[in-house]
Amino acid sequence: MEITEEGTSRYARTKNFRIHYHEAGEGHPVVLLHGSGPGATGWNNFRDNIGPLARDHRVIAVDMPGWGRSDTQTDETGRDHIATLVEFLDELGIERAALVGNSMGGVTSISTAIRHPERVSHLVTMGAPCPGPNLFSPGGGLSEGMTVLLEAYRDPSPEGMRRLVQVMCFDQALATEELTETRSRAASERPEHLQGFLGSFGHPSSSITAFFELGSRIAEIGAPTLAIHGRDDRVVHFENSLRLLGLVPDSRLVLLNRCGHWAQLEHAREFNSIVAGFIRDH
Repeated sequence: MEITEEGTSRYARTKNFRIHYHEAGEGHPVVLLHGSGPGATGWNNFRDNIGPLARDHRVIAVDMPGWGRSDTQTDETGRDHIATLVEFLDELGIERAALVGNSMGGVTSISTAIRHPERVSHLVTMGAPCPGPNLFSPGGGLSEGMTVLLEAYRDPSPEGMRRLVQVMCFDQALATEELTETRSRAASERPEHLQGFLGSFGHPSSSITAFFELGSRIAEIGAPTLAIHGRDDRVVHFENSLRLLGLVPDSRLVLLNRCGHWAQLEHAREFNSIVAGFIRDH
């Protein structure tokens, strides 16, 4: 059966949000969590992964609150993606799932594995930060990629989005006009999402802010863990995944050369094979 964007589209209701997601396949649940870029959605972050992973698993790609077709985050609803994810799993009747998170999605996945270990069967991160000091990579402020990401939130035009897509990819052939326009359109259609993110960046109630207070608890992660990182990631340096590898007892790292922040798109076939094998064998 062909996997399409509209054919897999679903909605669920949590305590504070109407959540949009895509679902395909049967078997052990695999939840795909996108990054924080403007215009990011479960579909456009994982369009090349949903079908292949759904051959053996129940695959769910979520639009987290503040992105895609899901509700916006506000001071009234709160900005705790971990609590929302657990409520979302409850709504879908999922007790334990493999969490696969890119960047911000990796933050949510790691945090959930610490705070709700009974809900996480496997932990997979791609281009995710890990609390702690970087010793081998530049520090002292936002990375090049995060600087461009924030600029794209303020200017979601095709030109602003083109700069974002270009900094995310090592292979500039992937920075297509179609991807640029898709991300720009998705961002511009929901200006309340853009303002919600800018208002929550660094906000004390944000689950991203809370994540960086979990440094002393990373070693508590008991789920089998796979970190995937691009050697050429200009958003989150691969040293973060080295730190995760050094702290989590049952962990392994795949470091991909000629790869930027979107390993799941730039190296989709290899990514799908590695993730499917990891979940199957652990």
